[in-house]
Amino acid sequence: MSTHTYDLTVAWTGNTGSGTSSYRAYSRDATITVAGGPPTILASSDPAFRGDPSRWNPEQLLVAAVAQCHMLWYLHLCAVGGVAVMSYADDATGIMEEEGAGRFTSVTLRPKVGVSQATMLEDAVQLHDEAHKMCFIANSVNFPVAVEPEVALVV
Repeated sequence: MSTHTYDLTVAWTGNTGSGTSSYRAYSRDATITVAGGPPTILASSDPAFRGDPSRWNPEQLLVAAVAQCHMLWYLHLCAVGGVAVMSYADDATGIMEEEGAGRFTSVTLRPKVGVSQATMLEDAVQLHDEAHKMCFIANSVNFPVAVEPEVALVV
């Protein structure tokens, strides 16, 4: 049995100046990157399956979809909950075990969030649980998705 790991970063780039101070105050734009990977989505298969390593593969995109879905729900919940997120980056990891066809066994999200006020820290951590419950993608996969957030004050 082989195990494959897919690491990527989903980073929110939609802070237009006041973070998520209101629902309409921020853009939903983000970047999805893989170390050494291309800046745009050009598709292939995993190099382990004779794919082009300079192009995105479905496994990376699945992990990115889980991470981005969580991020979008989280930003929404923060906006409506009065938490001003100033920065967000998630170093997500997906694990796939290959035995015959293979399957994902887990995805771990590691969002690092910066908020504008110390009074928002507790709510900012708690809202990750609600975002996880709401995420369409996490609710659609047949493997566990863990969320290990870090929240800090941005000065």
